Amino acid sequence: MNIRLGDCSKGNASCIECMILFKPVLLGYPFILLAIYIIPFLIFYTMYRIFVKCTYLCGVILKINSYMSNRTFTMIKPDAVRAGNIGNILQMINAGGFRIVAMKYTRLTLDQAGKFYEVHKERTFYGELTEFMSSGPIVAAILEKDNAVADFRTLIGATNPAQAAEGTIRKKYAASIGENAVHGSDSDDNAKIEADFFFNGLERF
Repeated sequence: MNIRLGDCSKGNASCIECMILFKPVLLGYPFILLAIYIIPFLIFYTMYRIFVKCTYLCGVILKINSYMSNRTFTMIKPDAVRAGNIGNILQMINAGGFRIVAMKYTRLTLDQAGKFYEVHKERTFYGELTEFMSSGPIVAAILEKDNAVADFRTLIGATNPAQAAEGTIRKKYAASIGENAVHGSDSDDNAKIEADFFFNGLERF
């Protein structure tokens, strides 16, 4: 039997007893709506916002990782510049599929060379290396390509040109271990550090 508000056995639509009986139900109705509709909506909206933020952060992280793995840093060293091999080396870099993001022709001071190669400060060759790198102009460049660091290390060849593979930059243009024509970053982290040493954001294209 369905009972409506105001119904009673006497058929009085304004029965006070019935009004008193159903008043708690009427007062609780908004809370029922809250439990059934509003709370689930708030939970869903909160989860949606969390999902959007997580997606954005993941995208930023992937973009940073992609940037790092797709770029490397190089220098054409003073020996190769003196020998007139800038154009030849750049041609090999382009032929290797690398895009030049930034490039400058400059000369390091002894102090700047020391800071750039500070990681080797305790090595016996540090003094000779910094003197050589500040002995003449160099060409610094940021290069872009998929798997840039590893591919460029392959392109330049072994540190000792006598052991470098045929067709590599050092095999063609390096004279010795000390004067080996080009520098190439050995990791994504170092590529970023070395690129930041020479270039600001406005110098990258």
